[in-house]
Amino acid sequence: MVPGRDAGRAATRRRSLLAAPALALALRSPRAMAQGRYPSRPVQLLVPWAAGGGTDAVARMIGSLLERELGQPVVVVNRTGGQGVVGHAAISNAAPDGHTIGMLTLEIAMMHWVGLTELTPRSYTPIALMNQDPAAVMVNAASPYADIRALAEALRAAPPRRFKGSGSGRGGSWHLAFVGWLRAMGLGADHVLWVPVEGAALGMQELAAGGVDLVACSLPEGKGMLDAKRARPLVVMAAERNGAFPDVPTLKEALGIDYAAGLWRGIAGPPGLPAEAREVLGAALDRIYRSEEFQGFMATRGFGTSFAGAAGFAAFMDRSDAAMGQALRDVGLAKG
Repeated sequence: MVPGRDAGRAATRRRSLLAAPALALALRSPRAMAQGRYPSRPVQLLVPWAAGGGTDAVARMIGSLLERELGQPVVVVNRTGGQGVVGHAAISNAAPDGHTIGMLTLEIAMMHWVGLTELTPRSYTPIALMNQDPAAVMVNAASPYADIRALAEALRAAPPRRFKGSGSGRGGSWHLAFVGWLRAMGLGADHVLWVPVEGAALGMQELAAGGVDLVACSLPEGKGMLDAKRARPLVVMAAERNGAFPDVPTLKEALGIDYAAGLWRGIAGPPGLPAEAREVLGAALDRIYRSEEFQGFMATRGFGTSFAGAAGFAAFMDRSDAAMGQALRDVGLAKG
């Protein structure tokens, strides 16, 4: 036995045993692959709309997968109010360190046109577009209108504001989609009295309770009430049917109206997001989008999928902003 040599070997073994758990944890964490220090603490994912709606559902799925990718807790926080202004403002005003990000929705390309805020798509650091969904029209399960043709005929025959609709705030995504359909039928933008709500989930609750006659929102957002047999879908405003709802016809199929409208959702941070955070989040969201878990969830719920990285998402939002501005001017809702 050589005391010095044996003591050295023992020390080496002790160091190896102590290092093994840390090494294993590092190898398991996708964050270690980024070879950076971001994120250094839990990440908040802000959602500008109410819990239970489509935006909330998509955000929570992304949050759960992002938590695994980043190796840090991801806390989804609903910041509602002001027809989406409160939550979108909270994302833009967050500390630019990457630990508070959020889900932008189509409304950010609309709200400033109607005078609700000065925020625009340029008020953020875009990270990734994750989803696009067409609008649909739904009625209460007890409604006398069994199909969209019967509802359309009733709307045309009724005096202005006899029917009540909901699904978003006034001038929100689903309201604008619905107004576009009214105009396509030759009716005025205010022919149906719009009851503003903070998100489609609340609109569907109003529909089930009998407070409104119809709701315009995406089919996935109505899924809970549809599955409970408390609501009935009549039509989807898209070029083709939704694979998860194959029995719901398009406007073109049912009424011969070639009109499509919907919303989009993407992840962004405040202005000035550090390059490391942008890169880590962008790579993580790309992996999430391509994962079986995300694609399976979106398909099961009937959500559409569409991906663009930071540059593509920025260009997409610019195009959306211009299109929404023109659409709002066309229906008389734009200010200035």
